[in-house]
Amino acid sequence: MADEVSVRITAATSRFIEIWTLDDPLASVDAAKDLARTAEDTLRAAVDRARAAGRTWQEIGDLLGTSRQAAFQRFGRPIDPRTGTPMTQATPLPDATEKAVDLLVEYIEGHYEAVRSHFDERMLEAVSLERLVDGHTQVSGLVGAYEGMGEPYVRMVGKHTVVNVPLRFEAGDMLGQVTYSSDGLVAGLFVRLAEVS
Repeated sequence: MADEVSVRITAATSRFIEIWTLDDPLASVDAAKDLARTAEDTLRAAVDRARAAGRTWQEIGDLLGTSRQAAFQRFGRPIDPRTGTPMTQATPLPDATEKAVDLLVEYIEGHYEAVRSHFDERMLEAVSLERLVDGHTQVSGLVGAYEGMGEPYVRMVGKHTVVNVPLRFEAGDMLGQVTYSSDGLVAGLFVRLAEVS
């Protein structure tokens, strides 16, 4: 397993360096995306290895700068308490991470109608334009101006794909959470205080 991980990360890094030197911006973005996915797979393999060696979710969360619960939600493989077997996970929607990041950027930039255009019927009924604006105003009042985004992570909750995106503001950290139903529409949108580890 370690050899396979080493080969993949070396190949992705070499491809990125080679393309970067060609000064082709779009090819560089594609190579960087491949490198980021490979790095995420490598991180998952490292977490699996740490857990197999008896390290706790608290230790892993501390190292990643998050809570043990967030670390488990991102990397854990839940066991069915009735059977003792791993619970099968549905497959996340393709490109859910990119879609969620784009949606949160639209929200942060105040493009509320664009945000609502991704909502399913239930969300359209429950979250008016005014409610979106009020929510954004409350976030700004609580933590100030937006400063940046951390590394998103995806988990499945039943048949829903949930993308969590750490958000940095001038006075504190928040977590953006976008939930997609199986048809690719937004079934939930939250921006809440980040958990303290």
